Amino acid sequence: MITLKFYGHACFTVTHKNTTLLFDPFFTGNPANPASPDEINCNYILVSHGHGDHLGDTIAIAKRTGATVIGTAELAALAEQQNCANISMHLGGKRSFDFGYVRITPAFHGAGIPGGHAAGFIVSFFGKTLYFAGDTALFGDMALLGRLEKIDYALLPIGDNYTMGPDDAVEAVKLLQPQAVIPMHYNTWPVIAQSPEAFKEKITAMNIPVHIMNPGESMDL
Repeated sequence: MITLKFYGHACFTVTHKNTTLLFDPFFTGNPANPASPDEINCNYILVSHGHGDHLGDTIAIAKRTGATVIGTAELAALAEQQNCANISMHLGGKRSFDFGYVRITPAFHGAGIPGGHAAGFIVSFFGKTLYFAGDTALFGDMALLGRLEKIDYALLPIGDNYTMGPDDAVEAVKLLQPQAVIPMHYNTWPVIAQSPEAFKEKITAMNIPVHIMNPGESMDL
């Protein structure tokens, strides 16, 4: 069984048996976060970019657990400087792991780290394919991602202001054609307040299910 757990904002874990991936571990300072970073155990940490609400507690968790940080070369170098295990990848790259593979995708957003690039991840995890879009604007090559991969779950930001908003995320779904959608990166602060229910209504009209997850909630994939 594969379990996805949401920790608010854009922080998730996905777990199968003894393998856990942690995405964008923003715990400390996250008003929507239901957990302490000291409670989190994982094998890999995938970091989309260097802004504080995504890089978050990466270094502290990696040092405590021995987890391997996966990200672009610049983020991997940051982890290396802190003596954390790391794997350096970059946009367009794909790499096999014991759980499946990771493809790093473009994300149209600031890098949050000198010389870096914002990114997303397509992860094949024990037979399920997740697209974690990271912080991104809508971009036309999402259609290409949908052709390259059969996406089971698309985790998409809908907060607007810093990322695409609900209407653009609807267009992203049309391009990606996932089997299901999970909205993220909304309602953490007033500036990104949105109605996930209104977004869900637009997507379910396309016969694609939307799973609205509350912070601390888990679902089986």
